[in-house]
Amino acid sequence: MKQRILALANQKGGVGKTTTAVNLAGELAGRSGRVLLIDADPQGNATTSLGIAKRDLQATTYDILVGEATLSDAIISTGRARFDLLPTDQNLAGAEIDLARAERREQRLAEALRAGEAAYDWIIIDCPPSLGLLTLNALCAAQGVLIPLQCEYLALEGLAQLKGTIDLVRANLNRRLHIAGVVMTMYDGRTNLAQQVVEEVRRFFPQRICKTLIPRSIRLSEAPSYGKLISEYDPQSRGAAAYAALADEVATQVESNTHG
Repeated sequence: MKQRILALANQKGGVGKTTTAVNLAGELAGRSGRVLLIDADPQGNATTSLGIAKRDLQATTYDILVGEATLSDAIISTGRARFDLLPTDQNLAGAEIDLARAERREQRLAEALRAGEAAYDWIIIDCPPSLGLLTLNALCAAQGVLIPLQCEYLALEGLAQLKGTIDLVRANLNRRLHIAGVVMTMYDGRTNLAQQVVEEVRRFFPQRICKTLIPRSIRLSEAPSYGKLISEYDPQSRGAAAYAALADEVATQVESNTHG
């Protein structure tokens, strides 16, 4: 199986990005080989969502970016089969300052991954809610971008800006980068607004919007507080079914792009 790297990016916070990164990674690990989830958000929510205590970390994404550790030094097991994590903590917030004058500062993550990417079939990068240097590192390392988008009108406002950033990165820094899909999150089919937002995105990205809609769900919100994936916390829930379907869809889409 050819290894794939996907960045989950959206400069708007609260769109279900980390929830999608964690649960998608978990589903892919359950069916498609070895998976590495990279927590590239200084908030470290992907790390805590998997039940990992930040105080126990020996090395993090920050250490990788500033060259103080290798990938093998920092990667830890999530305690789940074929599912590893490159964790982070609050120190990552200082990375943009520390890297401001560094050579090839936008390529640090890509260069670090080349040393260990062959060990994984999938690498999923959870980006921060910004278009700064951390997200730029993720976009330079990735083959595809998965864009989680909340089913609310204001969520559409930053979509054109994000697409512009992706286009610039592809033109100047990473020619293999493409939009792998737009994932509609927090969908409530009972509201006209949610359906209208989906239709608007479908017009904007007719070939890229994912068919799977992630529902608005209390169970999805609860699972991280127990350090569990939704498939572990409530395997019969709508959220668990949605992320299982999304993993199938993403795997099929990325495979077709690889061979297309």
